[in-house]
Amino acid sequence: MSLVTTSTATAPLNVEPRVVAATETSTFVLHRLCDYLELTKPKIAVLALITVSLGFALSAAESGLHANWWVLLGHANLGIALVAASSSAWNQLLERRIDSLMVRTRNRPLPAGRLSTWEVTVFAVVTAIGGIAWLAMYVNALTAGLAGLTLVLYSFVYTPLKRFTTFNTVVGAIPGALPPVLGWTAAGGNLDGGAFALFAVLFLWQFPHFMAIAWLYRDDYRNAGLKMIPVVDSTGLKTGLTAVGYSLALLPVSWLPAQLGLAGNGYAGAATILGIWYILASVQFLRLQTVFSAKRLLWTSLLYLPALLGALVWDRYQLLS
Repeated sequence: MSLVTTSTATAPLNVEPRVVAATETSTFVLHRLCDYLELTKPKIAVLALITVSLGFALSAAESGLHANWWVLLGHANLGIALVAASSSAWNQLLERRIDSLMVRTRNRPLPAGRLSTWEVTVFAVVTAIGGIAWLAMYVNALTAGLAGLTLVLYSFVYTPLKRFTTFNTVVGAIPGALPPVLGWTAAGGNLDGGAFALFAVLFLWQFPHFMAIAWLYRDDYRNAGLKMIPVVDSTGLKTGLTAVGYSLALLPVSWLPAQLGLAGNGYAGAATILGIWYILASVQFLRLQTVFSAKRLLWTSLLYLPALLGALVWDRYQLLS
């Protein structure tokens, strides 16, 4: 049989079947890896790891950690990244039928059928055990325990509650506020006033952020039967007031690090400017209730957080220098 005859049946013209098979295998593996990466919700994970690193830097300045600090930070980020990957995988596993009903999620690996439930279950279990064990061995037991608590609250409390009550947002804000605390304890910090200040800032920051997201995707959430405030709030007034109320509460709370001596006037000034900016974006969202105002609030929230924590770390090191 000629090469041309073989290639017309199974491969492109003048290409060896073995080459085509290898190419197809490589493509399959690449697509499968991309599906597993999508399970981890990488954008959310990256933001969480940024706050972990900033919390670590702040705690390291407080405790005087110097020698091989980057090694400890690397261990902390690796372990926490594994736990975060597990949390996201459990979330998508438990919500696979809900995801199939929403436009923005129905092409995820599970509802689209690209990964099976047992594959995702194995991935979630292995990354959870691996991440918590890694933190326990190479960081400390407190950080490992808090990471485990974060996983349980996010995957097995917050995720099921979304189908029953709008209070799910408050519950979900607890694990969402723990990443900088994990960084704080990873560097040797205790669950003291500094850890509480970081937690409080992250806890309040999430509400305007999530109100913007939930408003943008309220029709999807409604179709899936999820109990989000924008779904049950027909006028949008409660959604907007929630965003404004929490952004107002965040302003004085963001001054806590300065009041606790973790930073000085430079940070306090930056927190004030950023807080007013966040409030104005929330007020505009309340007034207009448009796609533009919701997206503006969302982007403001995404810029606010690293800017605030970055200013906190910078000012802390300036005080110590």
